[in-house]
Amino acid sequence: MPDILHRFSIDAPPQRVHDLIASTDGIACWWTGRPLAGEHAVGSSFAIYFGDADKPAAKMEVLADTPDEVVWRVTEGPGSWVGTRIEFTLRPWGDGGTTLLFTHAGWAEASEFMSGCSTNWGSYLSSLKAGAESGAFAAFPHGELSRWS
Repeated sequence: MPDILHRFSIDAPPQRVHDLIASTDGIACWWTGRPLAGEHAVGSSFAIYFGDADKPAAKMEVLADTPDEVVWRVTEGPGSWVGTRIEFTLRPWGDGGTTLLFTHAGWAEASEFMSGCSTNWGSYLSSLKAGAESGAFAAFPHGELSRWS
């Protein structure tokens, strides 16, 4: 099964990066640009929304949330996302920075849609990096580089 992989060096402490990944308010800052529904706690679920859509784009179950790892399982969303895992691994880097290893794992097959998602993940993770370092987030719609009709 193919996976999407990204690695980022972030000039911010791991706790700051973790807080942005492991809270619904933080995720809204760097990814969706609007509030999420639900709770980010192990065993709970949250839904993400983009633009002015009333229907969630995806729902995630939180499988793990430790200072060095956050893992979600997609329970609803685009067909090829359902059942995949989104993993954020955080490691201290340099003098107070963070190495972020990102994996969106378990895709059934490589496809044009997967390629577009990889592009957008890279952009949204860049938003996370910029926001963690300076507060200058670029959430949706600014971070969506590969658009779908």
